Amino acid sequence: MEEFIADEVESILYIAREISVYRIPPLKANEGHRAQEWGDLSQPLWKGRMRVVEKLDAVSLLFEDAQNGELFARALYDPSRPSVEAVLDSSRYFVIRVEEGGRKAYIGMGFTERSDSFDFNVALQDYTKRWKARMNPPLPTVDVDNPSPHIPSGPKKDYSLKDDQTFTISIPGRGSKSDSRSNLQGLGGPLSTGLNKSSAVDGGTFPLLPPPPTSSVPKKH
Repeated sequence: MEEFIADEVESILYIAREISVYRIPPLKANEGHRAQEWGDLSQPLWKGRMRVVEKLDAVSLLFEDAQNGELFARALYDPSRPSVEAVLDSSRYFVIRVEEGGRKAYIGMGFTERSDSFDFNVALQDYTKRWKARMNPPLPTVDVDNPSPHIPSGPKKDYSLKDDQTFTISIPGRGSKSDSRSNLQGLGGPLSTGLNKSSAVDGGTFPLLPPPPTSSVPKKH
């Protein structure tokens, strides 16, 4: 049942009520096609309608009889190797590549109005955009806890210390003065010897307080 439905579903991308088909001469090397070289454009090889049909991820240009729908020609449209080429001297005429059973032929196609050729171009361009999006889908984005875009990508670095590693910290204001005072204290000398109070405070130690004053109260005999 699903195969039957998929085989029957088709989407009409564009319909031209009247187009003309021409027999065209062989292409001259690297010069492009010109409609004026097709002879009398008022005497086409065939007239009818043209439908652009999308079915099962494929698009075909169907040239059909406008009265009974009899198929005159079919051209597959592949954006990777387009089968439709505009001529150099008009916006209403195109060259269509028709392939069937390993054989290939080129026919000329002309629209009566420029607005019809414009709509035809738009239909093919829209399908080409969808085809490219399907062939090249966007890469999935990874959003882990909304990482900041300023954080560089890559593996995280390990900044932890190993068992045999140490580090030192240099504190401003703790320089050679405190080291010299520690040496003096280690030699048994008074810490305040040769130092004033302000330097002792600056070095990170407390100055020695003076002894309390003697009492002025007379002793009782």
